[in-house]
Amino acid sequence: MSPAIVLHEAVVLLGRFPALAGATASIDAGEVVLLQGPNGVGKTTFLRTCAGLLTVTAGRVEVLGHDLTVARRSIRKHVGLLGHQTHLYDDLTVQDNLEFWAATAGVGRDEAVSAAKRVGLERRLLSIEVERLSAGQRRRVALATLVARRPRLWLLDEPHAGLDQDGRDLLDQLLREAARAGATV
Repeated sequence: MSPAIVLHEAVVLLGRFPALAGATASIDAGEVVLLQGPNGVGKTTFLRTCAGLLTVTAGRVEVLGHDLTVARRSIRKHVGLLGHQTHLYDDLTVQDNLEFWAATAGVGRDEAVSAAKRVGLERRLLSIEVERLSAGQRRRVALATLVARRPRLWLLDEPHAGLDQDGRDLLDQLLREAARAGATV
């Protein structure tokens, strides 16, 4: 199986601080990997780098065959990142957020609505502004935007944060389904 992610002596600076300093790793396509470590060790930086959001200062990073030292943006449509921030628009309804993020990924409205159902969002919530939702409900909306896109690579930073037990179980099920469908998680 070919690698989905390859880092070779990768260096990523945040300001002048080396958030990744000579990182080397290889993750095969279709693999499910749990990245663990103490706070500040670079887990979030690793994920954001693999999503094409941070500049690689030295070394080499390839994601899904794309050399991120040359063209970071080329990977973004293939990667789904669920980070600490939901990146939802608070003044828009859940439905509007789902449709907006689906459109940016070239996904249709029906897939966005279907994803909302899959993550357990109640229909009554679709017409409510995101700012009125609980943290767990916001997390589910953000997760729905990712599910609708069906990325080849799922990057999740503390994915269970803000979710109740049902939400955590559902997320785990969605990740297993994505992996069975060939995604790298």
